[in-house]
Amino acid sequence: MFSSERLPLAERYAGLLATDGVIRGLIGPREAPRLWERHLVNCALLAEPIPADVSVCDIGSGAGLPGLVLAIARPDLRITLVEPLLRRTTFLEEVVTALALDHVEVVRGRADALHGERTFDVVTSRAVAPLGRLLDWSMPLVAPTGALLAMKGSSIETEIEEAADELARWGCGAPEVLTLGAELPADLAVSTTVAVRVAWADPGRVSWPLATGAAARTSKGRAGPRSPSKRKRRRSA
Repeated sequence: MFSSERLPLAERYAGLLATDGVIRGLIGPREAPRLWERHLVNCALLAEPIPADVSVCDIGSGAGLPGLVLAIARPDLRITLVEPLLRRTTFLEEVVTALALDHVEVVRGRADALHGERTFDVVTSRAVAPLGRLLDWSMPLVAPTGALLAMKGSSIETEIEEAADELARWGCGAPEVLTLGAELPADLAVSTTVAVRVAWADPGRVSWPLATGAAARTSKGRAGPRSPSKRKRRRSA
């Protein structure tokens, strides 16, 4: 979870969340006393299924859960935190500087701002959106051999059923539900972390034009992400 070398960084981050995080409205004051069991440990468990030395994009990072926790627990990862709100990205940048997390990049913006520009081995999120919408935001960022890895709750099986059309439209493989932390001692009073992993069904056929075409074939006129060339034409119009 946190090695002896990384634990002091986790403790400093917890201190910043409990003080500046509460003052700035990034977490509720009632969350401060239970940061470790409810937030830090649960997010750290998400590091278990992530391979070594890969790139990770955490969308809707908020106060850094799980992105900053992963960065603290796993210095081998190259992590990009994507968050649209200025007060949150300011906090994220301050934490990155204070903890000297040189392997972390903070990007202010929505996830779809990176569509067609960059891809990552793993795209993470926590409590951002139901799986159907999350696929639209995340899959264009997932490299051909990568995967979406989202923290979810007990309703994940229902979300998977409701996202059947989106899973098919994007060409995803069958989602894998992971239960992490079941082996932890009961006296830690830490609940298990439920996550869903979604990869491409056929990595060999994945490219941004293919993903864009899939997104464009949405039902009921729902708009999919635009390709970079379309965004350029729109800006110059």
